[in-house]
Amino acid sequence: MDSGTRWNATRQRLYDAAVSLMAEQGFSATTVEEIAERAGVAKGTVYYNFSSKTGLLEALLRHGVGLLSASLEQAAADAAGRGGGRPEVLDAMIRAGLVFADRCPAFAQLYVAELWRTSRPWHATLTAVRRQVVAVVEEALRGGAGPGGPEWPGGPGSGWPDEDADVSLTASAVVGTLLTTALDWKAFQPERPLEEVHGALSRLLRGRIGGSGRSG
Repeated sequence: MDSGTRWNATRQRLYDAAVSLMAEQGFSATTVEEIAERAGVAKGTVYYNFSSKTGLLEALLRHGVGLLSASLEQAAADAAGRGGGRPEVLDAMIRAGLVFADRCPAFAQLYVAELWRTSRPWHATLTAVRRQVVAVVEEALRGGAGPGGPEWPGGPGSGWPDEDADVSLTASAVVGTLLTTALDWKAFQPERPLEEVHGALSRLLRGRIGGSGRSG
């Protein structure tokens, strides 16, 4: 194993330890010593990889949201590649988001909790990563694959999303509803299978975004 691989493995252990501790007891109550102990490394290793505990959290937010955004983008691309229109693309992204939250519940909990703490030193980082994931959904709702890319089926004039919809705000609402629903599922209804949660949330979001209760 080369030094780069060891460094990445160490960094991942620090990510995992920090996110679980901060989700359990909050950022302020979590010490660098606790992070190092749970990661199985020396305290100095934390500072070797990150400038501070705040720096670790900022890196954690960028890393986690990057993984979530990539999952949503891949789901959207796969659905569009199968000939799906915007409703089908959104449906695939909803499922991908639930899968992510199922696999990384501590990060989802930490991310949602930090959204409300606007006075924190890392607020600028949080604002940027929030915009990153919302932009992925917004692009899907607009029905394009980025500047110059092909438009997905169900484009302008299709009635989906609803013509009166504020797409930017709707995308924010989709992300918020997705993560909040995922957290409620994992905390209070873990016995429900993913497909059941996905089906219920998909019907809700697709119907509301399409207007007049339409499902697509």
